[in-house]
Amino acid sequence: MNKGLTAKGRATRQRIIVAAALLTRQKGAAETTLDDVRAATATSKSQLFHYFPDGRSDILTAVAEHEAAQVLEMQQPYLGNLSTWDAWQKWQQAVLDHYTALGQQCPLGSLTTELGKSSPQARDIISTLFDEWEGALLLGVQAMTPDEPTAARDRARSILTAVQGGVVMLQATGRTDYLHAALAAALQPLEPVTQPA
Repeated sequence: MNKGLTAKGRATRQRIIVAAALLTRQKGAAETTLDDVRAATATSKSQLFHYFPDGRSDILTAVAEHEAAQVLEMQQPYLGNLSTWDAWQKWQQAVLDHYTALGQQCPLGSLTTELGKSSPQARDIISTLFDEWEGALLLGVQAMTPDEPTAARDRARSILTAVQGGVVMLQATGRTDYLHAALAAALQPLEPVTQPA
């Protein structure tokens, strides 16, 4: 979609996406209107349709892409190399710190509870996000355990589900202890067993 845009045009489009993403976190995708986006970005209706020809559906798809990228980027560099228990602990802390800081306005919650329902395109983006995330976790699980492929994939999925479930409960309650407990339990089987002296 950025093809043919000037640097200024790309910056304007990105500014609209970032503002729309914040609105969907605050109000929900269903409640976020084009007028809301226009007001938040001081753009005209013609500008919005210049950058997003299909209007609201285009904006929500772009927001889904933006938010999905944010979810993965915040986990780096740890997500890219979960081959040691120390790396897993650092990743866990980064996840906890990130979602604690964001509280009830996090991109992951917005993606799964709001944007995933907005269009088939957004759902595809979210499915791709979870596939990529699961793949990175799977590599880490395989580095830490002798699990068979199916068991390793199930373990990676349980870790991913612990994060997602904890974030949904954080959005509902404002409390991070669910995320902390779920993630600790999901990672516990990966912790190396120390032999007594």
